[in-house]
Amino acid sequence: MEATKLKALSAAATRIRMAVVEGTFHAKSGHPGGSLSIADVLAYLYTEELRIDPARPDWADRDRFVMSKGHCAPALYGALALRGFFPEKEIQSLRHIDAMLQGHPCMTTTPGVDMSTGSLGQGISTAVGMALGARLDNKDFRAYTILGDGEIQEGQVWEAAMFAAHKKLSNLCVIVDNNNLQIDGTMDEVNSPYPIPEKFAAFGFNVIEINGHDFDEIAAAFAAAKACTDKPTAIIMKTVKGRGVSFMENQVGWHGKGPNAEEHAQAMQELRATLAAIEEG
Repeated sequence: MEATKLKALSAAATRIRMAVVEGTFHAKSGHPGGSLSIADVLAYLYTEELRIDPARPDWADRDRFVMSKGHCAPALYGALALRGFFPEKEIQSLRHIDAMLQGHPCMTTTPGVDMSTGSLGQGISTAVGMALGARLDNKDFRAYTILGDGEIQEGQVWEAAMFAAHKKLSNLCVIVDNNNLQIDGTMDEVNSPYPIPEKFAAFGFNVIEINGHDFDEIAAAFAAAKACTDKPTAIIMKTVKGRGVSFMENQVGWHGKGPNAEEHAQAMQELRATLAAIEEG
């Protein structure tokens, strides 16, 4: 990847991470850990991959994106604000009563949100329906969805996967955020879904494994997904929960709590330093 594009993507991902920290601090609650782990893939999706138009959030021919792990809405909001769907100042109203940005994505209140999510396992079913709808309407838009690795313990995920493969929905791209931590501990401690790639392959998916923090691998994975024309694609991303904030990285305790004033200050200082280094590099 050319240096200019890599620099822009790295800066975008860092700004999304800053939005996650800022939002969960002002909310005094939320889910920063899993939001930070998907900032890189969201930066790529919303600046390079998705065919969308902030001026026309309901454009019929847009690509669809479903945040199946809806508790990671702070990262989605950061990406949407970055792309211009709403002002960045809205981030500070996260989870406030009557605010645009609620704790889980809401398609009736937030421009750019294609599906209201939060009940784990259901988002992929919606994305499958969107992909099938495109085929039935002779549309060429694609449907993308991000699932947590803990989320794929839900049986509905595998019903949706079976249906998607049966219908050969090659316009569907399922992304699994494999950071190996969920609310109660590691995957092995709670209810291991491993091996994840083999399971999706057995259900009939084109499976791609990547480092979810490497933009070259992210770009190559989406290109390969588009090149596959006879089956849906599952991109299994190895990531670090809390990525980008030193004291949050790989710490299960940051699954679902907002930073206090001291933690917010430290996190923002680290992220501003990261952004400055990127922009000066």
